[in-house]
Amino acid sequence: MAITLVNPSGLPEIDVYRQVSIATGSKLVFIAGQVAWDAEGITVGEGDLAAQVEQCYLNIGTALAEAGGCFDDVAKLTFYVVDWTPDMMPPLLEGISRAAAKLGITPVPPATLLGVAALDVPDHLVEIEATAILD
Repeated sequence: MAITLVNPSGLPEIDVYRQVSIATGSKLVFIAGQVAWDAEGITVGEGDLAAQVEQCYLNIGTALAEAGGCFDDVAKLTFYVVDWTPDMMPPLLEGISRAAAKLGITPVPPATLLGVAALDVPDHLVEIEATAILD
């Protein structure tokens, strides 16, 4: 595995992510921001943050597989969430958990979560991009 996730002493431990991602691989994979589109380009989960996070995550999984990787290779996930407020964290984590269960992986939460005013189309509530390192 090319990625080691750690919480260094001296920094706060946060339940849903690690403060540092150490990459040792040789192949960088940058996955463009994924929105809640299915394979036909139809928005999944209109108005439902958990469903959209789940679809974005599944799309990231598909992109990783195409590159020859998996979620164990992810060095960083960045989430962009429309009109973010802290009370949106439970549905966001629910979407991650549902996708992780479908993929048979340990959930990988965001390393960076940014609130944004809007995304590419009004129906999209979240976009996720990934950086992975493969050996």
